[in-house]
Amino acid sequence: MGIVRLLTVAVFILAVSVTSVLAENRIKVGVILAVSGPASFLGAPESKTLEMMIEDINAQGGINGNKIELIIKDTGASPEKAVSFAKQLIEEEKVFAIIGPSTSGETMAIKNIAEEGRTILLSCAAAEVIVNPVAKYVFKTPQKDSYAVIKIFQQMKKMNISKIGVLSSNTGFGKAGKEQLEKLAPEHGIQILVSEVYDKAATDLTAEVTKLKAANVQAVVNWSIEPAQSIVIKNARQIGMTVPIFQSHGFGNIGYVKAAGVAAEGVIFPAGRLLVADVLSDTNPQKKLLELYKKEYESKYKEDVSTFGGHAYDAMLILERGIKDAGNADKEKVRTAIENIKGLVGTAGIFTMSPADHNGLDINAFEMLTVKDGKFAVLEK
Repeated sequence: MGIVRLLTVAVFILAVSVTSVLAENRIKVGVILAVSGPASFLGAPESKTLEMMIEDINAQGGINGNKIELIIKDTGASPEKAVSFAKQLIEEEKVFAIIGPSTSGETMAIKNIAEEGRTILLSCAAAEVIVNPVAKYVFKTPQKDSYAVIKIFQQMKKMNISKIGVLSSNTGFGKAGKEQLEKLAPEHGIQILVSEVYDKAATDLTAEVTKLKAANVQAVVNWSIEPAQSIVIKNARQIGMTVPIFQSHGFGNIGYVKAAGVAAEGVIFPAGRLLVADVLSDTNPQKKLLELYKKEYESKYKEDVSTFGGHAYDAMLILERGIKDAGNADKEKVRTAIENIKGLVGTAGIFTMSPADHNGLDINAFEMLTVKDGKFAVLEK
């Protein structure tokens, strides 16, 4: 009986030891995304991208021998849910890092939670305020709002446009974009005649675009990431507006084009090069990675790739590089390694981080695109 008991204890100890080793060789990564709801055009491709990447990474043995475990939380674009999930992931799940959220409002809601919890946060949202001022543990992968605005204004100058109307959604992204447009307009010779804010859940924006038409604007800038941005385009054309319509870099999903239909023809917007990977020069340093991601994603999910999925791709790429450069899964060493990344080719551009720059992309990460025959194309210069 004593021998049986000893054997039982030995087996138990062995089981505990094996479990501990498995736990030690697994890195928990929290994921907070708007997989459903008004920002699902962002969160759904982001979630799919991460699942695809982790499947590949783990199949190859993980990162430095560590398998990655994703814990995905769907916020439905709710900042309140993002806060709840962030606390749960940090305090209960003890995650190593968090990827997301999808939207700027959600990211700003949890920025301090990540900072106080000393947890690396790799946001997939675009607002510049996410990393300005810099927070020690907070990074973001999309290009800066201010650079998007400058690219738009530079294009307007080429088109002799100086008087515009601005529409923006009542979200964190919309507010941040509106602020950058108003701040940078004077130095680029742009006068904003009308600026209207609309509800992110709006289904008819005829009244708003009518105000812009009455002001005789030479162009419209629409700053949003929700489906309502497609409604702006449709309503503007329905009331007879023929002026150029510019969108933000939040337009980078072909679903928005399909929602606007023929009204989307000619829309101009800044974006990364993922959407036009097939026409890039073979010498472009991003082309190989862009074509690989595009092929893998579209083959697996039978849908067009988007810049939003690309933001999640870059976040995982950065985390992977940080862990590899650190040599192990020490959170502080990885954070420092991420902050010192140089020349990392991603979907949004080439990342070069620093203690003063937790985004790492310059204005050249943007290409000016347009909608031609229902598809994205490089705008002719």
